[in-house]
Amino acid sequence: MSNEEKGCSCSHHDKNSFIEKPLETTKIKKIIGIVSGKGGVGKSLVTSLLAVSMNKKGYKTAIMDADITGPSIPKAFGIKERPINGENGFFPVLTKNGIDVMSINLLLDNETDPVIWRGPVIAGIIKQFWKDVIWSKQDVMFIDMPPGTGDVPLTVFQSIPVDGIIVVTSPQELVAMIVEKAVNMAQMMNIPVLGIVENMSYIKCPDCGKQINVFGKSKIEEVAKKFNISVIDKLPMEPTIASLCDKGEIEKVIDINLENNSSNIEKMLSQKQISVKEGAKKVAITYENGEVFQHFGHTENFKVYTIEDGKILSSEIISSNGTGHESLAGMLKGLGIETLICGGIGGGAKVALAQEGVTVYPGTSGNADEVMKSFLNGTLNYNPNTSCSHHNHEHDEGHNCHGGGHSCHHHE
Repeated sequence: MSNEEKGCSCSHHDKNSFIEKPLETTKIKKIIGIVSGKGGVGKSLVTSLLAVSMNKKGYKTAIMDADITGPSIPKAFGIKERPINGENGFFPVLTKNGIDVMSINLLLDNETDPVIWRGPVIAGIIKQFWKDVIWSKQDVMFIDMPPGTGDVPLTVFQSIPVDGIIVVTSPQELVAMIVEKAVNMAQMMNIPVLGIVENMSYIKCPDCGKQINVFGKSKIEEVAKKFNISVIDKLPMEPTIASLCDKGEIEKVIDINLENNSSNIEKMLSQKQISVKEGAKKVAITYENGEVFQHFGHTENFKVYTIEDGKILSSEIISSNGTGHESLAGMLKGLGIETLICGGIGGGAKVALAQEGVTVYPGTSGNADEVMKSFLNGTLNYNPNTSCSHHNHEHDEGHNCHGGGHSCHHHE
């Protein structure tokens, strides 16, 4: 019996006909969905850890929190800022280390307010997160999916060009059935299964270091073999990670398996002949006499650094040539600059830069070379809420930049 005879309208043969078109500025090379057949297995945790790990490796990374009724990504990263509205959409919120995040919790008046919506409304929000958010240029986006195989996961698979999924599970006996449901759904939608992560796989005795299988012997290898997919990792039950999530400091995670094994993600990307890294990148700093110039719109020079693998390959001073506020964003984009570090900057300039795909770290000061070093080693002091008002564009009178300190721990 064919899909049409069964009354099915989600045949993978015409899946692309449902894909929603994002904004022109949205340029994402790889989209990976993180799924689970049931709730409570740590799907959001794995999403966060993968994003943190890939970001530390130098990839421009984003998270779309598609778990509308159970959003937890903002809590793990300690972000509460509301997205800024732009001319064509609204901008994701930047984490301390520069990961773009969009979640329904960032739009609610109170993060504990319940989302009591029916499926079609939730599906509409997910489409908006894809169509109306100015994601700009990203190497990889992780989508934290709601559990199960219902209406919302189907909306994600049909509306967004997902390149592959990672299944998160736990060691309980019912794991085979749960994984099989998720894998079968992906196959019906013609989406590759990149691998499985087993969370809560074991605990380590604090005295002798012995691994204790709390939920019994793992069967993940048997399941993976049955479906011919890879086991990406087995994550322990680790109180330190739980504590960091509670504090909103997930980006401080260093010594975890997934941190090292994100190389498996890179390997899978290359096997599919989809490269997400383009080598050297450019970072600009507003510049005057060796220091970070404190007014983006009035800067006469930028010091542009070319970096690769966390090291400075070269630097040069480039004149703004009297370019005004409105045109500086386009100028930087034309130079291939993806990141701007500056002092004071107005809200309009922030929006213009975001629309051009330039990530901004405002509220910095001091020697430009030293600021650049701190950016690379993860100790940059900046303030994402820096405001800049300039009542007189021709003179400095009336100009006031409000900064403050904020340690971003970029690429720790």
